[in-house]
Parts: sequence; structure tokens; C-alpha cells
Amino acid sequence: MPTPLTHDDPVALGPYRLIARLGGGGMGTVYVARSSGGRTVAVKTMHASIATDPAARTRFRLEVDAARVIGDEFGARVMDADPLAETPWLATEYVLGPPLGEAVEAGGPLPEQSVRALGAALCSALGQLHRSDVVHRDLKPSNILVTAYGPKVIDFGIGGPSGTTG
Repeated sequence: MPTPLTHDDPVALGPYRLIARLGGGGMGTVYVARSSGGRTVAVKTMHASIATDPAARTRFRLEVDAARVIGDEFGARVMDADPLAETPWLATEYVLGPPLGEAVEAGGPLPEQSVRALGAALCSALGQLHRSDVVHRDLKPSNILVTAYGPKVIDFGIGGPSGTTG
């Protein structure tokens, strides 16, 4: 659920005007934003305190690459990114749908057929990543959005090439 911007949030990142906060974690904050053409997007950025760390910037670039690899069938389509900006950012389509954990909490256990379809779609998504030598490393219900078109895997913040550590 989006929350209002705080006094220390930026007004814009790249060409996107920030509207609200979607969430955040150790690496950065995710915002709801609008393009100049009116398209609603999700914009993820790094915290300024870690944006100066070359290893953190490398992980962010890997996250952008992983988001592009999974594509818009199983993930949020990458609209734009600037991992080299002073404050690196990644803009993706704004995916309408709750995280899997919230969907189950609100609606109860999924029917067997839905669980099978969800599992098959997740296997396809992970297979696509692994064929590109990317490991998610943080697949959990809050990183799976349930949409009308099937699940979308998000948040590759600690993902990276196989054989590396997160």
C-alpha cells in the first residue's frame, strides 16, 4: 500500500516525478512515480549512504540486468534505468496486484489448481533466470506479485550471477 512521500524523499528521479512510497529495505526505497507522458511506474533507488560503495553499485547494476532478463512475462517490464546516476535508479512497470503473502492472508489458502498454476509459472520464471546465469536468492511471498495475468517475480536486489554470493 503506497504511503506519502517524506520530507527527505526526492521529488524526481531521472524523468519520473515521485508520487508516493511503495516500500523500502536495506538497499533502497521503491516509489510510485509518473512519466512526463502520464505512465505510472515503480522506481527503485539506492540509499544515498550506500550509493558511494562500488560493490553496492555493482549489485544494483546486476539487479537491473536480472530484471531485464526475466522480462515482462514473469517480472515487471523495465522501462528505464540509470545505474550510473549519483543516486542509481530503476523504473519498471507498476504492477497491479498484491504480494502473494498478502493475497493468501486476505483470501485464505489458494485452491489446488491455482497453486499448481502458480508453481508452474514460478518454475518457468526461475528457469528463464537460471538459463541466463542469474540466481534470485530472495524468492519469498513478498517478492511474488499476484496479477490477473499470473505471478510476477520482483526485487532482484541480492540476486546475481550464479557462483557469486549475495
